[in-house]
Amino acid sequence: MLSSEQLRLVIMEKEMEPLLTSSMESQDVEKAEIVVQVSLEGQNGKQTITASTCADEKTQRLKLQLPPIGHEIKYKNLGTPRAKGSRIRSRSLSHESSDAESYSTSSYTGSSSDDDDINPREKEQQSSQGFKDFCVRNIEQHAFGRREIEIAEQEMPGLVALRKRAQDDKPLHGAKIIGCTHITAQTAVLVETLTALGAQVRWSACNIYSTQNEVAAALSEAGYSVFAWKGETEEDFWWCIDNCINAENWQPNLIIDDGGDATHLMLKKYPHLFNQIKGIVEESVTGVHRLYQLSKSGKLTVPAMNVNDSVTKTKFDNLYLCRESIIDALKRTTDVMFGGKQVLICGYGEVGKGCAAALRGLGCVVMVTEIDPICALQACMDGFRVVKLNEVVRQIDILITCTGNKNVVTRDHLDRLKNGCIVCNMGHSNTEIDVGSLRTPELTWEKVRSQVDHIIWADGKRIILLAEGRLVNLSCSSVPSFVVSITAATQALALIELYNAPPGRYKQDVYLLPKKMDEYVASLHLPTFDAHLTELSDEQAKYLGLNKAGPFKPNYYRY
Repeated sequence: MLSSEQLRLVIMEKEMEPLLTSSMESQDVEKAEIVVQVSLEGQNGKQTITASTCADEKTQRLKLQLPPIGHEIKYKNLGTPRAKGSRIRSRSLSHESSDAESYSTSSYTGSSSDDDDINPREKEQQSSQGFKDFCVRNIEQHAFGRREIEIAEQEMPGLVALRKRAQDDKPLHGAKIIGCTHITAQTAVLVETLTALGAQVRWSACNIYSTQNEVAAALSEAGYSVFAWKGETEEDFWWCIDNCINAENWQPNLIIDDGGDATHLMLKKYPHLFNQIKGIVEESVTGVHRLYQLSKSGKLTVPAMNVNDSVTKTKFDNLYLCRESIIDALKRTTDVMFGGKQVLICGYGEVGKGCAAALRGLGCVVMVTEIDPICALQACMDGFRVVKLNEVVRQIDILITCTGNKNVVTRDHLDRLKNGCIVCNMGHSNTEIDVGSLRTPELTWEKVRSQVDHIIWADGKRIILLAEGRLVNLSCSSVPSFVVSITAATQALALIELYNAPPGRYKQDVYLLPKKMDEYVASLHLPTFDAHLTELSDEQAKYLGLNKAGPFKPNYYRY
């Protein structure tokens, strides 16, 4: 039997085939049923789930909904009961689990509950301990979410090492943090690290599609005030952020943001609270742009840390994470074969570089658009054609935006794309692709699977739009926990730095993380690879004009 940490679906394809389909004599059958009993053994006693299926007269095949994914499945033949003269094979599925609790199917897929028509704001929210200060899709998913968090934690050694080293000192004691980021298993490890370091937190999502409902449930069950679920409306989105800012007996003093939405709402709606903030930590290019605009206009009244442009973010998260997750997202949503596909990457920053390298490695013909001559020259030297979107719009098979800008792909471009073109966004905001222009009467939207829409023109042409133009790798795939650990450790250190900085060190401006902290984050992750740094001798350090303990590069150095 599989352990609770290693639950996997175990199905023998050959043996399951007779269970999934059964020949029927259609002339004798109007409706047939198979009853499936699923037994769940646990501390709460034995429970039985009963499912039934009907014969599809058109295909003359029985369709059976399988038990929840994540358990070992055993079954045996119990005979052949009849339904109006036809033979139906009936089997019993004995469903065994070593877990202490039983779960519904939605706990394992994380998707069926997403289809629940009841808005979480209309539900009574309460954990098993009586905690109510949260709003998630389904608190009953918490056990599966906890397992997801534990798996992620195993792949986040640097962040866990930081937690262990600093938890006795409690460098964030008294900190009250508003979090507005993607709510994933990796984020949960960061949340629990911040609280281990002494902070109190309230958390919402920066993207309406990227929340892992089971993880949000696990955090809420553990007593965290989380307001997020997958598939929020725009009104829900702002309501969730508002609940993190404005709460009884809550005076926030730090913000960790991804896209600047929490910062924007707090500044606009709660300026009296915003002016008391000790600092903002921002991890996305979109949010950083907004911070610099606030600074330029004189509206930024608190210091902010630009994590997005720190070395440990740009050179690892933006490059290595995107290089893996773009492939995962495209495969999961479209089942596309990459070999020979014509791909256009809009933007050749670190995200664009990662996407371009990954797709070329799988046989794609990759082209790039750029506004920056330096990035354009890098693309040329890396072997990519630098083109204008207008020139190649009719020939590309996959279009990916990675700019952080708005209206990069307009309605005119979308009208001219070839039939079957896949369109997605790897930047932060959903403004890079003009999705709003596609919501017109002459176009038909056809939802083909979760996060995949076909947009159909009057002449029959269709494009495949992923995640409605939002961040595709977090909306449609998983991300490497190890790389997220690097970014999360950087965010945690930035919060510690802003919270403990003496008065006057940081003014009302946007700052980069000190180089020494970038190097410290990197050093936390080296033991995973059994990597050992060479140490400078006194003579060598003197020759280079460096401290033997670092920092080893000046702030202007480009890695």
